[in-house]
Amino acid sequence: MTSETQTDSPHLERISGTFLTTKDGTQLYFKDWGPKDGQPVVFSHGWALTSDAFEDQMLFLSEHGYRTIAHDRRGHGRSSQPWDGHDMDTYADDLSELTSALALRKAVHVGHSLGGGEVARYIGRHGTSRVAKVVLIGAVLPILIKTDWHPNGLPMQVFDDLRAGVRGDRSSFFKELSLAFYGFNRPGARVSEGLLESYRLQGVMGSLKAEYDCIKAFSETDFRADLARFDVPTLVMHGDDDQLVPIDGSARITATLVKGAKLQVFPGFSHGMCSVNKDVVNEALLAFLEE
Repeated sequence: MTSETQTDSPHLERISGTFLTTKDGTQLYFKDWGPKDGQPVVFSHGWALTSDAFEDQMLFLSEHGYRTIAHDRRGHGRSSQPWDGHDMDTYADDLSELTSALALRKAVHVGHSLGGGEVARYIGRHGTSRVAKVVLIGAVLPILIKTDWHPNGLPMQVFDDLRAGVRGDRSSFFKELSLAFYGFNRPGARVSEGLLESYRLQGVMGSLKAEYDCIKAFSETDFRADLARFDVPTLVMHGDDDQLVPIDGSARITATLVKGAKLQVFPGFSHGMCSVNKDVVNEALLAFLEE
């Protein structure tokens, strides 16, 4: 386990345009929006997606004076596609390298789905010396798979089916999965074909190897020890109609494992609440940031 050392000088030699080169040579694409003197809000996206998944939140918060930053996880989007390193420890260390290289301080970390696990492991490995607050949205915490100690988790078959879908016909699989992601398979749902296509396109941008390996990382990683290290204000946000990360096996438990955490449940919201219900999510984020 490591801890970060504060610095006021960004490591500009490791940054070229919108890319950071990590210590192992991986190039991470990142966005850095809003005023550079604003409080930083760092976003960690979900499985198979990219930083584009948070563009609605980034635009909104940047317009309210915050500096918003999001990266494409290694193997995802516009970042490099290394063969190895698709595990929670490496994801957390990549996030640490980015925050250090940009010399971020008093940052608010927002993690959605797998990104929530990334934020938790980041704190577990690197502490909160650079962190002011945390927001976990539809996060895969404390563990996603069913275990003896976590009976409300999902069975292994769910993740075996994900692996089979990714290996079989990835593009068609993402197109089908996007319906449940956004809750568009519910009666009366107002379907956005644009959102469905955006989800599929983000998915096929990534490395097949990375997305396949990542399934094990986000489903089988135990985050209980990481959550025990949280010592900053934490907001746990979750839709109670999340079909991918059911709330009873995730947010309701996570909120009890993080000291002082606030649980905010959104009736009827899906796993894709940051897009489908972006106005509500944006206002909730802003209210928490300004507390």
